[in-house]
Amino acid sequence: MSLDSLQLAIVQEIESLIQQDQLILPTLPEVALKARDVAMNPDVSARELADVVSNDPALTVRLIKVANSPLLRAQRQIDDLVQAIARMGIQSAANIISSLAMRQMFQASHPKIDQLMREIWSRSTEVAGIASVLCRHYTSLKPDQALLAGLVYQVGALPILSYAEDHEQLIDEGLIDQLVSVLHPRLGSLILRRWDFAPELVQVPGEYAQLDRQVAHADYVDLVTVAHLESLYGAHPEQGPAVDRVLAYQRLGLSSVRTEDEDIKDEMRATGQALQG
Repeated sequence: MSLDSLQLAIVQEIESLIQQDQLILPTLPEVALKARDVAMNPDVSARELADVVSNDPALTVRLIKVANSPLLRAQRQIDDLVQAIARMGIQSAANIISSLAMRQMFQASHPKIDQLMREIWSRSTEVAGIASVLCRHYTSLKPDQALLAGLVYQVGALPILSYAEDHEQLIDEGLIDQLVSVLHPRLGSLILRRWDFAPELVQVPGEYAQLDRQVAHADYVDLVTVAHLESLYGAHPEQGPAVDRVLAYQRLGLSSVRTEDEDIKDEMRATGQALQG
């Protein structure tokens, strides 16, 4: 069996598992689910939402770090969780808690799979940082939603990598990258739908790579499209697609992020680093 036919057979097997609802999909971490539930109460206080996070010291530290990052345009440093949530606002804080909690999903027991998951998380935090800063500077959309969109745009890779962990021959054959490329868009949207994410985020994994995508106005898919391309080719623009071929740049009113001033680039880097922890 050639490499191409082997890849096709595996894709068909995974597609069959999806159709039969037998492929194990990742679930949102419990703290993210609790934060989302608490935030649905219109009368909830910052203190009550803080209680959801306070038992996780690492998440608490990272949430405060984000509150002090350029994402919030903070003028004064704070070191208190309740103040951090109050600065963000309840709904934004719940989204950011979900974003930060996802980090624990990107790890595995097999060294190679664990490395790949960490690489995907690292790229996702970079894309999220870029998308959230672009959102604030060039749209009237919500930066916390753009942040979340960037972090989940390749979440569909997780069940594929988990599948490979149980089928070690895929690791030996070097098929993982091909499988992720083929399958992650559909799986990503399926996962986000299962998580009850908003429709404008559910469409991100399946559409961010469509460079000629036609929509009336800039949306979160556009932000992730541009952020993904900037993450890949920002240092070597000649290797990426021509900006005039990518409609997302036009809808955002950009000729290229690569030519923007250093302040915006610094914001992008700082926001991505805040997500990394």
